[in-house]
Amino acid sequence: MTHNLSPSARRVQEALQALGYAYEVVEAQQATRTAAEAARAVGCTVGQIAKSLIFRGVQSGRGVLVITSGANRVDEALVAAELGEPIAKADAEFVREQTGYAIGGVPPVGHRQPLVVLIDRDLLQYEAIWAAGGTPNALFRLDPRDLAPMTGGRVIAVTR
Repeated sequence: MTHNLSPSARRVQEALQALGYAYEVVEAQQATRTAAEAARAVGCTVGQIAKSLIFRGVQSGRGVLVITSGANRVDEALVAAELGEPIAKADAEFVREQTGYAIGGVPPVGHRQPLVVLIDRDLLQYEAIWAAGGTPNALFRLDPRDLAPMTGGRVIAVTR
């Protein structure tokens, strides 16, 4: 099954399998770089798209992955308060260095470096969500309750 995937999507599939999850990464014909594009491609609501946003701790320099509902805008002050330090948006180079993936395809698992992971509690209202699968057109469907154990992340409010 993974032999038809691009190398980046295959890495995500292998990471999922190594963690004991049977979720299947699929690659859409059209781009799924934005939450709206992804929702159209898989036929779900924008809120069911798990956006992976990478930030950088201003003092520590550590990578922070915020997995949020596609319907939400992250309140950076809430995230900074949770972390105990200010955060800054990461540039494309930092994202690739930390995760091994390009912006628009960052998955919740399979990263190059260990990241602090924060999960939007609003994702838990859905029976199923879709997360990026390593490329701008790769995704996988999952139970949102699996995000915290899968990533080692903490579920928090990321919006007011």
